[in-house]
Amino acid sequence: MNSRQNKVVKLASREANLKRKLRRHLRTLGFKKSESGLFQIEGNSKDVIRTLHAAQREERLCANRQFISDKAPSLLKHFAGGTDIDPERISPVLEKIASGTWQGDLFRLASLSWSVPVSNGFGRRIRYLVWDKHNGKLIGLIAIGDPVFNLAVRDNLIGWDVHDRSARLVNIMDAYVLGAVPPYNSLLGGKLVACLLRSRDIYDDFAQLYGATAGIISQQEKKARLLAITTSSSMGRSSVYNRLKLDGTEYLRPIGYTGGWGHFHIPDRLFAELRDYLRDAGHHYADLHRFGQGPNWRLRTTRAALDALGFKDDMLRHGIQRQVFLCLLAENAKHILKTGKGRPDVKTLLTAADVAERAVSRWMIPRSRRRTEYLQWTPDNLFDLFGSQSRMMRSRVLKSG
Repeated sequence: MNSRQNKVVKLASREANLKRKLRRHLRTLGFKKSESGLFQIEGNSKDVIRTLHAAQREERLCANRQFISDKAPSLLKHFAGGTDIDPERISPVLEKIASGTWQGDLFRLASLSWSVPVSNGFGRRIRYLVWDKHNGKLIGLIAIGDPVFNLAVRDNLIGWDVHDRSARLVNIMDAYVLGAVPPYNSLLGGKLVACLLRSRDIYDDFAQLYGATAGIISQQEKKARLLAITTSSSMGRSSVYNRLKLDGTEYLRPIGYTGGWGHFHIPDRLFAELRDYLRDAGHHYADLHRFGQGPNWRLRTTRAALDALGFKDDMLRHGIQRQVFLCLLAENAKHILKTGKGRPDVKTLLTAADVAERAVSRWMIPRSRRRTEYLQWTPDNLFDLFGSQSRMMRSRVLKSG
């Protein structure tokens, strides 16, 4: 057998092995073949969604094992127990995170506790911690970054064609991390955190950092203004983000659902094998990833590999439709995004402190009076949110004193 024949045999063997691994993985998650031969997941409850994310989350935790071991002992003191909170005196403060700081480490650790793994973001990024000034404990996290290029419900609402979108997408960001940590989440702290998106602080931070930014696609310099922020619920329809109004002002509006396509149910280890397969096959997508080629690179790469292996597109249809929300920071944001004309009308934007004060009064204090379960939460409960790393984390923290 010559070298070319040997290469063909090895590639065929790799293809067969990858196909078996992919089918086995999908069956483990609960995918079944329909009568038409398509892989489908049954149901869309929150438990089903968590199961679909389980492999990805476990990989993320294992990859961060050393980070958790090193940082948890000094960072856990920033998480509250229920008795640390005085609802009547909650005083939220927004802190922008600088790179290479302990605040960045705290953001990373807190995000690892969530049942659905969070994205690392793409391109332009701004991250925040939301603190309770009264007790010095962490309330929640915010991270905004460049949005996906194709989002039908967003583009249809604005009235964009492909040229409009290329010219003015630079004025939109996506909140890829947005939520409260325990026990503030039990007090509807997620609503507070989400409302902070529409604040003068975030609008001004964006202007300072990216006001003279270049477009991701065109690479042409544009005078970017933060006109809108999108976000989506990881658990289907969101009870936290819906009906999000304060004093008659709408902070988030639901605009539709995603199509239920994606790649989160393909874990990193399988994606790495798919990418190696494409590289050996000489496919250019294998090493295409770099800034400026869009946040959908992984999706396109996965689709290319599955197509080369002979799978249908249905393997990327996980069926979990995320509810999409839009936060408009300027009163005339839709008009500017559609036409490219006008100056942002931001006179109704409040400071983060003012937004927070209203949100605490509107949701958190009344919730604390109706439901007192938050008082049962102790910092020790936090360990259980780290899955396979819980035992190691607990041991490490106890040893540190």
